[in-house]
Amino acid sequence: MKKLILILLSLNFTSALLSQIGGTKSYRFLDIPMTARAAALGGNSMAIWGDDVNLIYSNPSLLNASMSKQVAFNYSNYVGDLNFGYLAYAHHLQKYGTVGGGLQFFNYGKFKGYDEFGQPTNNFKANDYSINLNYAKPFEDSSFQIGVALKTIISQYDIYKSFGNAIDFGITYHSKKDLVFSIQAKNVGFIWKSYSNVIGTKEALPQTVQLGLSYKVPKAPFRLTGVYDQLLKWNLKYVSPVDTSGKSNAFSSTPSKVDSSKWQKLGPRFGNGADNFLRHITVGAEILVTKNFNLRIAYNHRRQREMILPERRGANGLSVGFGFKVKHFGFAYSFTKMAFPGNSSIFSFSWTI
Repeated sequence: MKKLILILLSLNFTSALLSQIGGTKSYRFLDIPMTARAAALGGNSMAIWGDDVNLIYSNPSLLNASMSKQVAFNYSNYVGDLNFGYLAYAHHLQKYGTVGGGLQFFNYGKFKGYDEFGQPTNNFKANDYSINLNYAKPFEDSSFQIGVALKTIISQYDIYKSFGNAIDFGITYHSKKDLVFSIQAKNVGFIWKSYSNVIGTKEALPQTVQLGLSYKVPKAPFRLTGVYDQLLKWNLKYVSPVDTSGKSNAFSSTPSKVDSSKWQKLGPRFGNGADNFLRHITVGAEILVTKNFNLRIAYNHRRQREMILPERRGANGLSVGFGFKVKHFGFAYSFTKMAFPGNSSIFSFSWTI
């Protein structure tokens, strides 16, 4: 077990070092929660053991035999013409483990094309896709399970195309006392074809290592969840360029912008450290009203800090949802407060064939 965890960490760390030469990250649509259950739990459901095939979106090691022959489809009409979705299927193979497949898509809508002189050209579309193949198998006579997802990523914006491959690798422990613990590395891979043909240009994948935990409280209808994101990267501070508190000129390059949040006012040692630590954390809960119906609520502090405006903080980072099953059919819905003017809703449908 220790060897597997060391391999998991070293894979992500090595790949992260290699990807530093090239600037910003590509394929950020891989970071967007595309299932209603994950979105309702703050963006990640990586440590919940159950028969919901949507769970493999957050962690491939959650794939198990109880999901066999289950199909799920998630869809969101995001903002304006933007929309995205996720389709998944699982099938159990006796003695060999469980396999699954998934398709993610993000459609950015239609755009009007113009040349460098401002003259209209052809209209075009922009889309991202990820085709996922999943496999998971439990260790013999153990509550541990290992899982892997191979992703083939295709992106096209007008004439600009990019292709890449990545893997998600996870290990999950689930006990009979409803305690689940998971660790995983996500989006470890390479971009084979960049958007640009410029020599030396190389984008990086949005890689991360995550720890997840869930616990069903005994004799109480609650399942508590928590996720620690970016295990190998401590500093997640982001100061919005519109946060110009105390500055006379928003475009001045002389003084560096500072985070004018309440955490900063507590002092640089405590305020910065506490705020940065909480940016790694997502906490949530499922209220198990009945066996087949539950409510969900979560809070993502990093999203809250990055989406606030200096004048209005609101309920950014908060997400809620619900899910229910009727025989072989399941439905789930999530509502996420992304920013003051914008929200996200995801609808999920699942059924067992």
